Amino acid sequence: MAATITKVSLSGSANYNMIAVTAACAPGVIIHTAVSGNAVENQSDEVWLWAYNGHTAALTATIEWGQTTACLIQSIPSKSGYSLMIPGVPLSNAYVVKAYGQDASKIYISGFVNQIRP
Repeated sequence: MAATITKVSLSGSANYNMIAVTAACAPGVIIHTAVSGNAVENQSDEVWLWAYNGHTAALTATIEWGQTTACLIQSIPSKSGYSLMIPGVPLSNAYVVKAYGQDASKIYISGFVNQIRP
């Protein structure tokens, strides 16, 4: 039986709206909570995230992936459009994706999830 793929909004976003990263340290703002199933059961969320920096200088954004010890830190240029942060990485087991910025309320996260279900 083939899996189905459905594009949905991040669970931390309403109707695909950008998420303001209001935290400047861990724990960050909740971006998405993955499906409670796991990849063995053919259930996962393929997460795509982009960051925008509206500040006048480059800032770092940190993505906490599933746990605070698994972090991606990336410099986001000032006012240069979206910067890809997470390129469709699978996540399951109800793990949570969070984000925080170098300065609070200057970084915005946008994205979507491809839900993969049996």
